[in-house]
Amino acid sequence: MTTDNPDRRRLMQWSLAAVPALMTLGHASTLFAEDLAKPSAGGTGPEHDFDFFLGNWHVKHRRLKQRLVGNHDWEEFDGTSHCLSLLGGIVNLNETVVNRANGTYRGMGLRAFDAKTGNWADWYLDGRDPTQIDAPGTGRFANGVGTFLSEETYEGKPVTSRGLFTPITPSTCQWEQAYSTDHGKTWETNWVMRYTRMA
Repeated sequence: MTTDNPDRRRLMQWSLAAVPALMTLGHASTLFAEDLAKPSAGGTGPEHDFDFFLGNWHVKHRRLKQRLVGNHDWEEFDGTSHCLSLLGGIVNLNETVVNRANGTYRGMGLRAFDAKTGNWADWYLDGRDPTQIDAPGTGRFANGVGTFLSEETYEGKPVTSRGLFTPITPSTCQWEQAYSTDHGKTWETNWVMRYTRMA
């Protein structure tokens, strides 16, 4: 999907900003969302790679306080995540609640599968700045590991951002983010999220 058309980009931002509200519309909507979150039975193609992520999770965060300066001081906090499936399984989104020392905030992850390329795109929308959305990380799963790359700017520095989903079990998984300033020769991990499935 291209984002150089301002009208299309604005429409996407407004649509994404509305989703967290739609996900909390009451009991009937909750039951509907839970039904949507169930993976398709017997799915084995790459369009089912994120079926493991559907449902409710408790999340332990470990976040580097300063990035790309040789810092080794980590902040730890917890949160939750609820992920559901849309468009017959080729799209999924999760609403996250993050409980940091300076307050609680929400965000949303959105992933979409492109059958033409076999790749997934992975976006994140921060509830504190809900009209801004960056270019997605793009990638796929191989040998049980999902790798997603994007070119970004962090505090004025061009960086390659890498998101990894691993390891994955029926009740646990992990996502971690790392930055590289040398085109992937070296990486600094700056955020680790450990997920444990809730009943």
